[in-house]
Amino acid sequence: MKITAPKNTSQRTDGMVMGGIGILCFSFTLPATRLADPLLGGTFVGLGRALVAAVLAILVLSIRHEPLPERRYWLRLALVALGVIVGFPLFSAIALQSLPASHGAVVTGLLPATTAILAVIRGGERPSKLFWISCAVGTVAVLLFAFSQGAGHLQTADLLLLAAVLTGGIGYVEGGLLAREMGGWRVISWALILAAPFLIVPVVLSFHLNGSVNQPAAWLGFAYVSVVSMFLGFFAWYQGLARGGVARIGQLQLVQPVLTLLWAHLILGEQITAVTLVAALLVVASVAVGQWTRRPRITQKPHK
Repeated sequence: MKITAPKNTSQRTDGMVMGGIGILCFSFTLPATRLADPLLGGTFVGLGRALVAAVLAILVLSIRHEPLPERRYWLRLALVALGVIVGFPLFSAIALQSLPASHGAVVTGLLPATTAILAVIRGGERPSKLFWISCAVGTVAVLLFAFSQGAGHLQTADLLLLAAVLTGGIGYVEGGLLAREMGGWRVISWALILAAPFLIVPVVLSFHLNGSVNQPAAWLGFAYVSVVSMFLGFFAWYQGLARGGVARIGQLQLVQPVLTLLWAHLILGEQITAVTLVAALLVVASVAVGQWTRRPRITQKPHK
């Protein structure tokens, strides 16, 4: 299976618009998570959002009388669920209990490069040496930043963020490919429903510990990551990947760390240090070079 962007100009334009909406939605995720985390707990915020989104998915699928997906899709939906419904939300939520959102924005800025590398592996592409060099530069920039912030060693929270990046990349790539066959909104909806039964016990236990918190800001942050980050944002994002191509639309992720830094400053009042800004720009630049050196070929038509 070769991963490529569609030739049709209208499809590419639609993909860019939908992908841009998805990135805008996702750019608020870390600040919103940071609002909710300290009071509600990482497990509740990381996994509870998926249960809320699963209820919304059930409503949408029921209204549309959607049939169960074919069995051949179940394993791929499970990969999407492990990546973007369990892995990235849980790891990032736990990490942000002890790290500012601006720090998380720099480390998770590796997500586009990770997505690109996994797309290369999944699609059998053969990118240039410059692609691999740029990925290495971005990785080194993030590690140096993490070491500098951790007094010469990687903090456990940084390792969790790196795990979030890896699992998120897996979910992005598989979800983008699957959206070509099923449609983006079906992919995230069925993935949420598939994951929901396994999340009930840990979410209920976590709610028992933290659910009595009476802080509107924390619940507002939780509501955002549940409804927008975990559900509506993926409608736009997976549709963008399907119509515009994983490689091309993946480039839009370049602006997400910068937007997240902006929201972290405006919403949370976090101070953006020179080191943080330089590290973020290095990551963005390295990923940009890596994305633009790829030459995917076209073998698939997007699902309408």
